[in-house]
Amino acid sequence: MQSPEAGTAATPTQIHLALANFADEVVGTLARLLAYVGTLALFAILALAGLGQLPDLRDDGPGEKPGWAVAERSHPAFALNRLDSSEKTASYTILRHPEGGRRDVMRWTGDADKPVAELEIYREGSEFDVTRPATAGLAVQMGLGAATALEQAGLIDTKFGPVALFRPSGTADGTPACLSYLKRNEEPALQISGFSCQGDTMPARRAAIACTLNRLTQLASGNEPKLAELFAHAELKRRACDSQGSSQGSADWLLGAANAQLRGAL
Repeated sequence: MQSPEAGTAATPTQIHLALANFADEVVGTLARLLAYVGTLALFAILALAGLGQLPDLRDDGPGEKPGWAVAERSHPAFALNRLDSSEKTASYTILRHPEGGRRDVMRWTGDADKPVAELEIYREGSEFDVTRPATAGLAVQMGLGAATALEQAGLIDTKFGPVALFRPSGTADGTPACLSYLKRNEEPALQISGFSCQGDTMPARRAAIACTLNRLTQLASGNEPKLAELFAHAELKRRACDSQGSSQGSADWLLGAANAQLRGAL
């Protein structure tokens, strides 16, 4: 005859089944908890992303794309060889465009931090507009209005070849106006531009620009062998600034009003 205790005692199989059911319940609860937390995290990420886009939606017009921005973590790729140890160091700013363009801008200031010269090396990306006039933006670089008309002020010979000079239209001959300059290169796609107010006479200012370009060197090509080749070939043609300052005839090719307009890449 079976005792009551024996009838109520659990068998090992029943214990194993109970433990398995308990484990399944725990696993199921944890899975549901993780899914719940994951869903909350996803909603939080979407909310933060949406809030991050609100300023763009509010400030930008329809169809506008991100433009140039300061690249604080990028390293300078160019420099100027110093003429002497007392020469002031220029400010160096790097701008990048989401479509691949990069601008390295060096600027020099004088009294009251007034800009007296600027040099920009623009490595073109997909954002480059081939329909935009080559001289567009030179007036803005000089601190003039975008609508300011410029006229040619001759050519100078540099290690990069002939470089076109420009000045505000209507400037009288002999007047020491600030000069802007532009040099385009097709392969690699590169544009060197800027302005200079250095020098008391027009020949001195032309010589100052030629000296600046001849002193321009490359620090890093950024895995661009064609750019490195361009600067290596240009360095073979470099002349000392002293010789240019004392021999203006060799550095300047002045264009009169009757000369033909410059064509093609400068």
